[in-house]
This record gives sequence, C-alpha cells and structure tokens, in this order.
Amino acid sequence: MTERQPFCLEEATIAELHAAIQAGETNCVAVVRQYIERARAYNGVASLLVTEGGAAIPEATGTVRAGAALAFPTSTVQAATIFPDLDEYHGPPLEFGRMEATASDPSVDQQYGMIVGADAGQLNALSTLNIRGERSVTCKGEFDRHPSEGPLPPRAPPVCEEFRHLPDALERAAELDARYGRNPDLAQMPMYGVVFSFKDPFDTKDMRTTAGGDAAYDIDFPAKDHILVEQLRNKGAIIFAKAVCTEYNGRAGNPGGRHTPDQVLPSTLGYQRSSWGGNPANVYDTTRAASLGSSSGSAVSVSANLVMASLGEETRASTRGPANHNAVALILPHKAMLGFIGGAIGADLYCDRSGILCRTIADCARVLDALKDPGSGYYDPRDPWTTVPRASVLGTPYASHARGSGEAGALQSMRIGIIRESMLVRPGERATVPICGAAAAEIKSVLAERLGAVLVESIDPLWPPDPDLEQMQPDFRRALTRLVPVFMPDLLFRLGPDGTPLFKEFAAAIRPTEFLPGKVFGGGAMAPIDYCVELAEGRIAPPQNLDIATIQQQELANTFRFQIPQYLGRRAADWRARGFSETLTDFGALNRRSKFWGDDGRAAFRNWEEVEEPRNRLGGRQGVDERIMLRELLRRLDMMVLLENRLDALVRLHTPLPPAKIGGAHDPLGGPGNLRLETFYGPNAGLTEVLIPAGYVTTVWDPVFRLSEDRKRYVPAPAEASTSLPAPGLPFSLVFRAEPGREDVVLKIASAYEAASRRRIPPPNFGPLSRS
Repeated sequence: MTERQPFCLEEATIAELHAAIQAGETNCVAVVRQYIERARAYNGVASLLVTEGGAAIPEATGTVRAGAALAFPTSTVQAATIFPDLDEYHGPPLEFGRMEATASDPSVDQQYGMIVGADAGQLNALSTLNIRGERSVTCKGEFDRHPSEGPLPPRAPPVCEEFRHLPDALERAAELDARYGRNPDLAQMPMYGVVFSFKDPFDTKDMRTTAGGDAAYDIDFPAKDHILVEQLRNKGAIIFAKAVCTEYNGRAGNPGGRHTPDQVLPSTLGYQRSSWGGNPANVYDTTRAASLGSSSGSAVSVSANLVMASLGEETRASTRGPANHNAVALILPHKAMLGFIGGAIGADLYCDRSGILCRTIADCARVLDALKDPGSGYYDPRDPWTTVPRASVLGTPYASHARGSGEAGALQSMRIGIIRESMLVRPGERATVPICGAAAAEIKSVLAERLGAVLVESIDPLWPPDPDLEQMQPDFRRALTRLVPVFMPDLLFRLGPDGTPLFKEFAAAIRPTEFLPGKVFGGGAMAPIDYCVELAEGRIAPPQNLDIATIQQQELANTFRFQIPQYLGRRAADWRARGFSETLTDFGALNRRSKFWGDDGRAAFRNWEEVEEPRNRLGGRQGVDERIMLRELLRRLDMMVLLENRLDALVRLHTPLPPAKIGGAHDPLGGPGNLRLETFYGPNAGLTEVLIPAGYVTTVWDPVFRLSEDRKRYVPAPAEASTSLPAPGLPFSLVFRAEPGREDVVLKIASAYEAASRRRIPPPNFGPLSRS
C-alpha cells in the first residue's frame, strides 16, 4: 500500500482543495499555515535604490510581514549605469533613491525615489497579511492582543478593543475546521477554505486599507467590508492579505495646477508601487515589471502560489496587465456587473471595475458565481454603476460555461474574429516581433487547426492578410466611418499635441470651422455635417488614422477629486455610527498626512486638492462627456463587427511588448507606461474580457536611455541587440471578449483554448518549499 502524499498546495484548484479537505488530506489551518510559510519565504523586498554614487546605505527595517520585519537591501545601483552621460545632464533635479520613515508609522522605513528590480528571489506581492499584531498600524502589536490574553495596554486606541475581536486568517481557519471538519456545505460555502488576496483599495474590516497610500488615518482599517469581500467571507473564504498595488489605482494622473515636483523621475516604468507597501516584481524575472497595470500584487500572489485567488481592479490596464505579465487567468466582467467604488477608492469612476484572478479560468468563474448575493444579485447600493440591465447577467452559473473541452473540433461551430490591430509591428520595429509572431501562430494553430473554429481577421495596412483566413467585412475601420458621425462626431474636431487637427483629411475637406474656441481650421468647401453624411455613406475616403487606436485617447476627467472626499466621508461616517472618530475626511487632510514615493505624486495630489469643478475647462475638451460617448461608440462598434461578420466572439493579443525592466526605458512607441492605445478598447467600452496565458518568449529587445539633444531629459531609444532569456521566458496572453450577456460563449471559447493549449508554466524560482 503506497503512503498517502501530503496535499500539494502549489497550483491546486478550488475543486482539488475541496476534495483534499473532504478526504482528510488537509484542513483550513494547514492551508493557511502553508501560505504564511510561502509569504515568509518569497514576499520580501524586491527592489534596489538607485543612488547618485551607488554607495551602500545603512541597514533599515520596514513593517512586519509573516512574523518578521522587512529587511531592505543595503547595496544600491549607481544612476550612471542606467542613465548615460549623467554628468552632462542639465534638466530638473533627479529624485535619487533613499530610505525614509513612513508617514503611517514613523518607526518603519520604506524606499522613496528611484528604484530598479532586484534579482533576490523575492516578490513583494502582499503588503499586509491578516495576522494578529501586524494587520494594522492603528492596532499594532500588543494593541491587537487576542481577547483571551487579557486587557489591552492602557495606551491602545479605543477602536482596538473592537478590532481584536475579529479573528485573523489562522483563527478564522480554525473556526471553520472546528465547525465543519471534513464536511463543509459547499453549496452554501463554495469558497470554503479558499485563501484570497485583495488589491488594497478593497475595504477589509480586519486589515489596513489605504488604497496603497502611505496615509496616517486615525483608524487605518474601515468599519465594514467591501460588498464583494463580504460575499466571499460569507461563502467561506479566508480573507488573507492585501496585495501591493500602484497607489490609488495608478496614481490618478495630474489635473495640472500650480504645484510641480521639486525633483523628477526619468522613469516610472515597472513602478506598480505603493508608498506603504513598496514595489512588486515579476514572477518570471524579478528585475522586470510585475504588470502594465496597478493590480500587480494580485496577479503576482496568485501566480507564485502565495494565495489561491485574488480580486483586483481595472481602470484601463490594471488587471489584464498583471494577469498577462504573470501568466494567470482573468475574468474582467463588464462595467459594472461587479461593483468597485461602493467600498473602495477608484481612479476614474467611469472605467474602474473589479476583476477576478486565478490560475485557471474555471476557478475565476467559480469565484464570480460566489460573489453573487442570493437576494440582490451583484447590485451594490453604494455603487451606482451596478445598476446594469438584469438581462446582461447570466441566469446560469458562470462556472457551468467554463468547462470547455480541449478536444479536437471542440469549437467547430464557432466563428471568432481576430483583432489584428492588437499585434501590429511598425516598420523597423523589433521589440514587438517575438510576441506578435508567437501570438499569431498560437491563434491559428490552437483555435483553428485544433479546436476547429473559423477565424475571421480584421484588416490593417500594417498587417499582411492571411490567405487561409476570411477578412472582416466590415472591419473596425469601415465600421468606424459609419458610426463616428452618429455617436461621436466630436472626434473629428480633435486637435493633436501640436495644436493642429488630428484628422488632416477632415480639416482639408471642410470649410474654415472653429474646432475649439479661437482655433479655426479648414481648407475645403464642405460643411462639416455634410462631410459626416458622406463619410457615413462611404462616398469619401476616411482619414487614414481613423482607427481603433487613435480614438482611445481621452481628456483627464476630474472624477478623482469627487471620489476621494466621497470615499473618505463615507468611511468616517461609518465609524461615527459606531461611536469612533476618523478625522482624515477630505483631500486636504489626506495630503497633510501622506507621503509619496515620488515627488511628482505629491505635486499631483496637491493639484487635485485644488480642483473645484466636476467639469474640465470651459471651451475645452470634456473628460466626462468623452468617456460616455466613447463607451457608446465602442460598444456599437463591437456589435456591428460581430453581427455583420456573424461572429461569436473576438480574440486579441493583450500586449505586443514583454514585461520591461523596472526603472528602465519605455518602448518608444508605447509611452511612459508601455501601453499602446489599442489596448484601452475593452476598458473604455466596459466590455467583459477573459484573459488566458498563451505562451512565452525567450528573446526580448529592451530599450535603453539616451540623453536628449538639449541635455535636459532622458528619452528612450530602441535596443541595438536582443537579450536571450532562460526558459520558460516571459509570458503573453490572449484576450477573448463579446457583448454583455454573452459571457457563456466567451467562457466556452476561452476554457476550450486553455484546455487545449495548457500554456501556463508555474514560475520556476518560486516552487514548493522543502517539507523537511
């Protein structure tokens, strides 16, 4: 008789966990202990300071995680090794790296200023673990003493008496074991024993919650859970940790104003960074970015088996980017089937939405089902965006549709549109070639040749048509000419960064017309409205750049100035109703009691504090209006392409660029965040997207810095040589989407692709711990 092997937590699915518990092979306490051990082994500091001279710094310690204080590296990287000709630089002062005490807890330090990734076998994915004594600064150490251990010290804040009665993760696991043993009611508790992390903005009543910010709240945990956290808690989940994220969901931009940074950062690439929690690292190469979006710690913690599942938030890249960079599955439901801003700080309430990250799409779907309340469904009274049509929510369990077969011909009846605009290689470009080529081959070999789907590709001047495939008629470009004149004619009047018309052919055809106050253009004889008629009817050629990338750019809306005081006011009111006082209630208090890892963040938040209008400047572009119009346009655009080409769903490459070096140069065409505008389509439309790992590349072309001709800034330049990486390399992913209410189709296709391809490879450097 063979000896039974202990339950292997790494790469386990929810179903496998439940089977192991029912078989007596493990229990909730054992599972939580294993995750704590993994956090202790792999959740340390993952970045090095970049200093002017590269000299060593004194030892510094940070907050306590998994029972031990963070230890920061004493070695630093000399700035001149990253920035050439630094002695000739004459621009604004650079913000070199340094250690400083935090605002939230002056007894602990954190990294500020420039950093790069460290090859140290650490990930820094989880900022706070739900472990008694370390889960809050307000109720730190002895102030979180278990009630059985006697009274709190006299100096403990009064709220800690309530807080310490909340069980931590291990205590909750013990409660579940004691009550249910091997026989949990999985119908009532489908998340039984499943260990979750949450992007820090999600309110968790038993852990510090500051949206990643280093802000000194009177009470650094909220009075109640976010509605999604509450649902998972009620369904048996272990609320285990808060995930590191870019603070305030990507830092929310800068509305402009009188405040400017005293020092500048030449690069923030790979800074998915929290002033309290630090910066995470990629699971396949810790010197590289954990994401192109702010929910980085969520994906890293799932991929490295620090948790089983995580909830993230996406504005425009914040769950898809992390899932892509760390090879995990994602369901990003349509805006806003799942609430977010009802119990969280967002960045842009017109786009912010919740996403689910797991290692398999079946587990994502299980979580999505568990988030539904038996009575009110997915509705959150605190989040007006959850007033979605009930018909857009499936009446059947989402998990029942995520069981696609990977057998040959499993998608024989399906027609899938390929969005070629997502995998374009510009003339002379090399950085995008490895992933674009691999993705195109993957789509054809797995979806068409193995699974039997009919592929229909969009048309773009930069993409040579595949003679084996149908071409879309209409494609996105042609559909735009029919829709823009009806749903968003304002687009045609847009000016570029140089102040001249963005769509030159439009300006050349119309009579002199005011585009913005005092800005008159036009070299033809047509009335603009007649041009719109001719464009819609196909009687004139459209502007060459009227495509799905160009139309994505939006004016920054002033919504963040609305969200901060709304959230802070609600949080303080919740505490006031419980008899406690929270005085951090507005933007002014937030700024006075915060520190920021970059001085650009400080300046931006001071400018946000001084915003008074929900509108943008009168006579200028209006960010709110553009968001609403663009969402309508993009949803109609997708539907026209789907309906007229008889498509079941669409597939696209998430990004053609691999994870970049932390603190390195960005892609010359990708902008400071390495995000190409086409990738914003799904978020701006608010459409359901399902992301599946699709493979790896072992050749990358990392851009480098060069000093500008005026010697005042550093600019990116393409690499002259490629870099070869050890297997498995760096991941890329495919994204499947369709209209709201058709998630059953998308899940069938995505799960069949996942089953047929099985591309995810567990990160080799973060495998099982020794059981000795």
